Amino acid sequence: MALSYLVTTREKIMNKTGPIIVIEDDPDDQEILAIIFRNLDYENKVHFFSEGAKALVFLNQSDIHPFLILSDINMPKIDGFELRKLVFNNEQLTLKCIPYLFFTTGVSRKAVIEAYGMSVQGFFHKPSSIDELQSTVKKIIEYWKECFAPNHYE
Repeated sequence: MALSYLVTTREKIMNKTGPIIVIEDDPDDQEILAIIFRNLDYENKVHFFSEGAKALVFLNQSDIHPFLILSDINMPKIDGFELRKLVFNNEQLTLKCIPYLFFTTGVSRKAVIEAYGMSVQGFFHKPSSIDELQSTVKKIIEYWKECFAPNHYE
């Protein structure tokens, strides 16, 4: 049992220089977030998706190893919760050790409880001001850049 845990742990790799995946169906929010990421000037490329299905296709490419996923919840076709389930239950994506965070305007107790029940690594409210939004994005990125993952011990 301990050996299988060790093998599984070693396979999980967090790629801190990989792309940041933003799944957001509102074009205005995408534009504001694009400006914020340019201002913050991280080395990570940022990929925007307006639909969960398109993001899932991108994530399943074997040569793509994202740093983290920022996902809205309220989206057409596949909402953020359903997308989280699809990512969480996909062995190939689980091995990539990608933090999955909800970043949404719709915060409720029920949504937060449901999210953490799905092992989401964070739930953030999108502030209404650009300065607050930039501050929140910066805190998220800085936290995950500092966070240790199993691959730190190889």
